[in-house]
Amino acid sequence: MFAIPLGDDGAELRPLEPWQAEEFLAHIDRGREFIGRHIGLPDATADLDSARAWLQSYADKTASDSGRLYGIWLDGLLVGGVLFRVFDAQQRTCEAGCWLEPAAAGRGLVTRAARVIIDWAVHERGVERVEWLVSAKNTPSIKVAQRLGMSRDAVLRAKHPYRGVRQDTQVWSVLASEWGKGKEA
Repeated sequence: MFAIPLGDDGAELRPLEPWQAEEFLAHIDRGREFIGRHIGLPDATADLDSARAWLQSYADKTASDSGRLYGIWLDGLLVGGVLFRVFDAQQRTCEAGCWLEPAAAGRGLVTRAARVIIDWAVHERGVERVEWLVSAKNTPSIKVAQRLGMSRDAVLRAKHPYRGVRQDTQVWSVLASEWGKGKEA
C-alpha cells in the first residue's frame, strides 16, 4: 500500500479499503455528530457491516474506474478522507468530496489531500472538470473549494433532502485549464 505525505506534520493520504472497516468505523464513531452535520456518511455507516459495505462500494468503484476513496491519517490515526464520489473517465469529469472528524479540523488536511487527488485526476487521467457539491450551510467545505481555486457555478435550491429537510446545494468547479492558477501555495 502507498502513503503520500501531506506535509511535515505526520499527515498521510492512503487508500481506504474494506479490510480497514473496524478502523474506519472507530473513526466515524469519534466524529459521528460532527461529520453528520452536513453529509450522510455517518448514517450510511452505523455498524461494522454497513461500514464494510460502504468501503466495498468504493472498492467496486475503483475497480470499475468510476470512483476512488482515500483516508487521511494523522500520526497513524485515521481522521478523515477524500474521495471521487463520481469519476467519469469517458466524459473527463469527476466530483470530489471530503469529511473530517472534529479533532483534525483547522489544519488544512482536507485541502492538502484534495489537492493531491485533483492533481492526479487532471494530470494523470486527463480530467477536464472537477466538481465539488456542498450544502450551502457547510462553510468549512465551501472554504476548501475556495482554497482549491474553484468557482461557484450554481446554487441548486432545495436540491438535497437531508434528515427530513431539503437543503440548497452549491456547485463549485475547477477546469483543467484553471487548475494550479490562483490556488494557495
